[in-house]
Amino acid sequence: MPWTLEDYPSSMKNLEKATRKKAIDIANVLVEEGYDEGRAIPIATKQAEEWYEKASKQEQQDYLEKGDVTKHHEHYKSNPELLDENEMVIKHEDGWAVQSRKAKKAAKVFDQKEEAVSYGKEVAQNKQTTLEVYKEDGILQHTEDYTE
Repeated sequence: MPWTLEDYPSSMKNLEKATRKKAIDIANVLVEEGYDEGRAIPIATKQAEEWYEKASKQEQQDYLEKGDVTKHHEHYKSNPELLDENEMVIKHEDGWAVQSRKAKKAAKVFDQKEEAVSYGKEVAQNKQTTLEVYKEDGILQHTEDYTE
């Protein structure tokens, strides 16, 4: 059962309201993707606090005004077996793709490589895996390790 603004982990009770809402959103997604709650909560809290520090007052207010935490499509299917796989940024027919190493298709495709790398970093950090960035010709350009 997903957390809500009325029912959330007690470790989030002292967070500022916008930070708590963001942490709940992130934690719900992580649990849907197969993370254990004990691992999802601290990851979500840390990321929400980082978001809050970087967001403007207007962004924080806009986020709060959106109402309840994000609801996900009822047909959402997670792939917990891919949680430990490295993320890759690779050339795609429509631009640059971000996908897990053993995934059959891209999680997201971007027009610009920089956008794909930015998103790939976020995913790899969430999963605590490694990001592999490839050149257009398929040769590994560099890796970034987020395994802690």
